[in-house]
Amino acid sequence: MAVTVDLPEEAPVESRQLGGRTSLRLAGLLVSLALLAVVMVASLAFGAKFIPFGESWRLWWDNDGSSNAAIIHDLRLPRTMVGLLVGAALGLSGALMQALTLNPLAEPGLLGVNLGASAGVVLAIAFLGITTISGYVWFAFAGAALTSVVVFLLGNTGRSATPDRQILAGVAITTVMGSGIYAILVLRPEVFNKYRFWEVGSLGDVSVPAAWRVAPFVVAGLLLALSLGPALNALAMGEETGRALGAHVMRTRLLGMLAVTLLCGGATAVVGPIWFVGLAVPHMTRMFTGPDQRWILLYSMVLAPVLLLAADIVGRVVTAPSELEVGIVTAFVGAPVFIVLARRRRLAQL
Repeated sequence: MAVTVDLPEEAPVESRQLGGRTSLRLAGLLVSLALLAVVMVASLAFGAKFIPFGESWRLWWDNDGSSNAAIIHDLRLPRTMVGLLVGAALGLSGALMQALTLNPLAEPGLLGVNLGASAGVVLAIAFLGITTISGYVWFAFAGAALTSVVVFLLGNTGRSATPDRQILAGVAITTVMGSGIYAILVLRPEVFNKYRFWEVGSLGDVSVPAAWRVAPFVVAGLLLALSLGPALNALAMGEETGRALGAHVMRTRLLGMLAVTLLCGGATAVVGPIWFVGLAVPHMTRMFTGPDQRWILLYSMVLAPVLLLAADIVGRVVTAPSELEVGIVTAFVGAPVFIVLARRRRLAQL
């Protein structure tokens, strides 16, 4: 009588590879979080007065009433926390924009969100006489939201509603708003004198009350964007395939645009328009994580504050004791990155 023994089957090679890749991604995420902590401590240490890292770390948790503690808690800690919030918002909104439009060179400014916020600020200064960040933050947020709605409606009308139509609508709206903004600035020099301090993009003059007002919207955008990862993975295979996998194309795009508005609109309203963070970071993360949008979104949310805070530190060091605004530093770094991405097609693929 023959005896048969059922041996346990070996795990498929693909399953083992998937598990190894997940472990590697988790390890990379932990390293990214550690790097973020280091950059945050460095943001507390560097400035017009250098405070050693050990003391900066101690004063972060223990306000002993000294002059260094006052510098940390009154100036640098709020600046660092705003940089953390704004960086996460810009990185996540950039990754979301690239996934929604299937355009590897997309960033929030492509759909006019930044210029929408700028238009709100200019109108508030020119016609309402509002000159403080806490005063015109809501106008910036409203301008970004209104622009996003108009671009979404224009890009999704007609029989052939595609991501390309949204991009074209964004370019058209951006051109019109840019012309209007510059017309007001030319005709009203006093408006330009007030607007230019916000428009350059800076963490140095940030209004903490304004940041607190916008923070709930940014946090809501972060949670909404992270929840769209599975649907974005399905849409990356094409609309028809995405529908077959159960993804709701229009609902995903609508929720994605809402998340971009909350993220980029809130961040821009507080610190002004900051370019290229949302473009460069998703590409850097994609080189490590692969095309899985769930990991791209998560990594972008962690690594974008690293880039933004590092750029802010560089701005404080290179022109010490004065400062170079972070928006200028990111532009210097981002322009070469944009050129490289545009020329290297393999790197730019989603």
